[in-house]
Amino acid sequence: MLKLPLLRREPPALEGSRVRLRAPRNSDFSAWSALRRESRGFLEPWEPRWAGDELDRSGWRRRMRRYHEDFEAGIAIAYLIFEKEAGRLVGGITLGNIRYGVAQSAQIGYWTGERHAGRGYMQDAVRTLVVHAFETMRLHRIEAACIPGNVRSIRVLEKAGFEREGLLRSYLRINGVWQDHYIYARVAGDPGPAPARREA
Repeated sequence: MLKLPLLRREPPALEGSRVRLRAPRNSDFSAWSALRRESRGFLEPWEPRWAGDELDRSGWRRRMRRYHEDFEAGIAIAYLIFEKEAGRLVGGITLGNIRYGVAQSAQIGYWTGERHAGRGYMQDAVRTLVVHAFETMRLHRIEAACIPGNVRSIRVLEKAGFEREGLLRSYLRINGVWQDHYIYARVAGDPGPAPARREA
């Protein structure tokens, strides 16, 4: 008797005005590693310390397993961000620490390749994912943590309607050093940008 292959569930693709978000696939490795490699100096000051095999296939396979496990467990959703017209990879965005019950909250994190920074892609990606989180996932609160010196990220969050709520001391270990972070949040029903978004 023939056995049908197991179908792996993945989050729905989302479309904003300028970007398309979809789950990472094995075939994305080359584009992902190339963009991360050329942007390493741009990204490292704002990220956890890179592993020794960060850009190798072994690191990619481990990352993919974690993405799938977290999605199946309902605690995180990872997306890659693609330019809508040309289809080029421009970065990544994750909705993590998803909680329901009395919290109905999650945290958003993101990165963009250096050559794509400052072009509005990330702002569109954040807005698109936030709309999906509120309207489809029925979350109530989305948080984002940002190092005070990360001016680009602060601009993205504030333009996407997030409000700064305070300072978290020695909050995350970034590039090997414990760093203070501003905490930003957006709550369902807050006034602010709400772009058209549809599942692709």
